[in-house]
Amino acid sequence: MKTEILAMQEAMERHGYIAEPEIATAVFLATEMKKPLLVEGDAGVGKTEIAKVLARVLGTELIRLQCYEGLDVSTALYEWDYPRQMLRVRMAGEHAEPSGLQHVIFSREYLLERPLLKAITRTQGPPVLLVDEVDRADDGFEAFLLEVLSDFQVTIPELGTIRAEHLPYVILTSNRSREIGDALRRRCLYLYIEHPSFEKEVRIIRSRVPDAGPRLSQQIARFVQALRGKRLLKSPGVAETIDWAQALVTLHQDDLDPEIVHQTLGCVLKDKNDMRELAGGELAALVEAAAG
Repeated sequence: MKTEILAMQEAMERHGYIAEPEIATAVFLATEMKKPLLVEGDAGVGKTEIAKVLARVLGTELIRLQCYEGLDVSTALYEWDYPRQMLRVRMAGEHAEPSGLQHVIFSREYLLERPLLKAITRTQGPPVLLVDEVDRADDGFEAFLLEVLSDFQVTIPELGTIRAEHLPYVILTSNRSREIGDALRRRCLYLYIEHPSFEKEVRIIRSRVPDAGPRLSQQIARFVQALRGKRLLKSPGVAETIDWAQALVTLHQDDLDPEIVHQTLGCVLKDKNDMRELAGGELAALVEAAAG
């Protein structure tokens, strides 16, 4: 393995992210090539965590844009602070010179920077810009985002064009609720993350919940891996695995048993139909297999 990729892998692990060489390679190339990285995979596999860990590795600020249906440009880019502008107009009084007043109230002082503009205007080195769940935004916003990521500049009519002094490191995540357009895909490097293997999940538990012993960590990972093999509406992700391990440690558990698993199942499953599906003998059988 190349020294640089190994160094990235070790740095991510020091900050709590167990990364395979493929993940470390994609992150390393994205930072070196200054290209956005599009990360896809099921919910809970650790896509968002990549951006958080990268910010810690680089010692820089994480700026997050959470996408959702109906997200518009003003929410993502900038808005004017209208209440303060109106207050300034009233303070100036009726004798104020209009052109001079307009120049004042449409200055950077009254500009509310939203995540995209904040990432472009940051002067203390490049931040990590996380565009989370980009698949939840609509096609129109995706086209606007593509334009911003292509040039890292925006035009504000009252102020002119603002260009990035430092190009941000960009991580986009998608749960594949809809297909991302080809134009945006071509602009990015690509990484798909699967649910972790048994061995990796044990390492994650041991890293994030050190008080969970080796035996309990293996039992938890074995049980969660078995759950993912079931036809569930919402399969547990790594976040649920970590939450459950922390819950069991809090309850001073050294081993799994059907009663405690039943009582804490809400840490792992987040749908009532899934919990009903595993009630009774099937749950006990899964616990027995995991504990064995």
